[in-house]
Amino acid sequence: MNWKKFSGEVIHSSILEEVEQAIIRETEKGFHLKVCIGTDSQVKGPVTDFATVIVLLREHHGGFMYIHQEKTLQKMSIKERMLVEVQKSIETAYSVCDLLDLYDVDLEVHADINTNPMFKSNKALNEAMGYILSMGFIFKAKPEAFASSTCADKMVH
Repeated sequence: MNWKKFSGEVIHSSILEEVEQAIIRETEKGFHLKVCIGTDSQVKGPVTDFATVIVLLREHHGGFMYIHQEKTLQKMSIKERMLVEVQKSIETAYSVCDLLDLYDVDLEVHADINTNPMFKSNKALNEAMGYILSMGFIFKAKPEAFASSTCADKMVH
């Protein structure tokens, strides 16, 4: 998987090494960290663009993120696309959760799914919530799911 910083700088080490170095650097500066992971997607003609983000929040001092983007030509319903977003977030969360446990950093998985039944994405809410919670992660949906609905969203638009 290729990851980059918001500045566009490509991460040449593994994302695990990069996140660990960030945790060490930021905690040495006295910051308490929390990690939020989310994915958003955008359909552009025949292409669906997915962006997964790892957001490191410094308590009361902003944050920064790492981004992985990929595209697919596979056609999907809205519900299927929402669940693929959740799957990508869970895969990423699973890959960093042992490291975060080692450094006692809290982790949330954010789903770009609306809790209001008036929105199409709501069709995937129960499945997404069940999937994330069953994996042992803290679940956040809109409007609290800023990692997916704001950070990842910025990368696909």
